[in-house]
This record gives sequence, structure tokens and C-alpha cells, in this order.
Amino acid sequence: MRKLVAVLATLSVLALSADTAAAAPNDPYWNLQWGPVQINAPQAWTTSTGAGATIAVVDSGVDLDHPDLAGKIVGGSTFFGCPTQPNGCGNGDWQSGGGTPEPHGTHVAGIAAASTNNGIGIAGVAPDAKILAVRALDANGGSFEEIAAGVRWAADHGANVINLSLGALPGVQALVITGLMSDVQTAIAYARSKGVVVVAAAGNETAPLCDTPGSDDGALCVVATDKRELHAAYSNLGVKYPLDVVAAPGGAAVVSCQDDVISTVPPDAAPGSCEQSEGTPGYDFYAGTSMATPHVAGVAALLAAQGRTDDQIVSVLERTARTPGVGLRGTYTPAYGYGIVDAAAAVASP
Repeated sequence: MRKLVAVLATLSVLALSADTAAAAPNDPYWNLQWGPVQINAPQAWTTSTGAGATIAVVDSGVDLDHPDLAGKIVGGSTFFGCPTQPNGCGNGDWQSGGGTPEPHGTHVAGIAAASTNNGIGIAGVAPDAKILAVRALDANGGSFEEIAAGVRWAADHGANVINLSLGALPGVQALVITGLMSDVQTAIAYARSKGVVVVAAAGNETAPLCDTPGSDDGALCVVATDKRELHAAYSNLGVKYPLDVVAAPGGAAVVSCQDDVISTVPPDAAPGSCEQSEGTPGYDFYAGTSMATPHVAGVAALLAAQGRTDDQIVSVLERTARTPGVGLRGTYTPAYGYGIVDAAAAVASP
């Protein structure tokens, strides 16, 4: 199996239609981006592009100089190694604050909101949304305390949506439920009290439950689909209480590079096997619920730009999501949650 980049942090505490073709952006790798097509993002852009909304990527930091991201960054901070410092110890760049740099956060940021129609690279799900870069992890993961500090900082610095493409191993949910580990749960509650949507990865262990923080109250858990709209083999099922779960494109991880999700990576990072074989310098194909989550964060930003509240956004995402093959919307199943998010249906929903 090729590298499965999905829930990065094992925490240290434990079908294209005719009208979409007409709207295709001029980004050269758009033809490799089956993810935005699966969630009907291009059809949504005539209604909302995410202008005025901000997505915080709390992850391993973002390459602030990447040509497809630099114009989208409106701030950032680093809490990896310094969670008790109120403003962190860096600017959110993927190489800030020590530890081992990891391209994961840069990949996540591109999926959500890469510059679009700029003639380079890829298109983001929310083309005109801005990005807050928050580094809380390195290549070996991070702690609940570091992640919680990043979530709180993002909530205080203008985020409308917080993306958490990370999670602890199965079983750690019990520590949260019993109150033994409440840092991130409390931070999510704080963010929601400020009207911020929090989306989090389900996990990649083929387990029945969403990992924490996806399982935490207030977080919208995201399971992954493959290019054929099937539940991805590695993805956890969408079981949590309450049942706030949706699905989005995450890739297959076992077939070919182009069955996974292409997005931005730092040009000076070691090239991955897919980047080399597909000839996409500065861009690479990853798979995992980490990749599914920013697809949902991008659609949430499209809705936030319409002036909707966090509760309204979660409700719209769930009731307009579609279960493939059966023609249902907003109907919960363990494999898809309420279904694959549908950006066009969401922005058109009252």
C-alpha cells in the first residue's frame, strides 16, 4: 500500500456533468481533481465562492510561500512545543517552531482553499476563502494541549471554520468521555460558543467509531469516500453521539495515484512517489479522512460566506448531503453519515 496520509496525529498523550465542464477553472491540475466534482463544488460557485470567510487549518503548519496558497493566508501561529504561550512561538509555517516538518497541513489547506483560476496548480473548494495557518503538530503528531491551543487561537482570530485533519487512536474516546482528557473537547466547545464550525477527520483504522476529536460533541465528523463514491476501505465508520457525520472525497490509497486526492505540498519537501511518477512538482496525491475533511471545511466556508450561523451550516450540510446509489438526502447511515456533502445543494438551501 502506498503511503496513507490521513489522521496524521497519533497524539502523544496516549460524476462531471455538462454544466460543470463549462465552469471548469483554468488551474492545470483541475482535470485530476475528482473531489470537487464529486461534491458538486463548481455548480456552487455561481452562488458562493467563500468570499469573506476564513478557514483555520490546525495541523502541521502551512507552506506560507507556496504559490497556490501565499495569497490566501491572513495570519497564523505555531503552538507545537509551546502550547502555553498565548500567541504561540511562530507564524504557522510548516517549518516553524521546531520538530520534524511535515507537508500534511499544506496539502489540507490546498484542498480547502487553494487559489483558483490563477493558471497554476489546483482549485480550492472555497476559491475565495482565506486561510489561517495554525501549526500544532509535527511529523510525529502532537498533544491534546497543543491542538487545543491552536483551536482556541483560531476561534479568537477570525476563523469561521476550523479544520482538524487529525485524531487519536481508537479507544482514546473513552478518556474524553470520562473527562480524563478534556483539552480539545473544551476548546471545540469554546469555538462553537463563538459561532465557529469545527470539522474533524473520522480516522483511518476501519473502526466503527469516529476518532477523537471527530467524536467530540460540537465537531462534525467526516468519513472518506473513494473516486467511485464508495466508502473508502480504510475509513472509520461514522458512529458518534450525537450523529453529526458526513462523507467527502478522501481517495482510495490502494489503486493508482490519480484515485487519490491531489493538492499542494511544499516545493522544498522531499517529493513523494506520486509527485515523482505523475510529474506534479509542488503537488502530490494523498489519501485519507484527512483529505475528506477539508472538502467539507471548504463547503462550510461557502455557507459561512452567505452569513449562516454555525448551527445552520452543520444543519444544511447534513440535510443536503446525499447517499450514493439510493437517491436519499439527509438520511443517516454508518458508512456515509448523512451522506456525501453536496456544495450546490447546500448553498441553494434555504
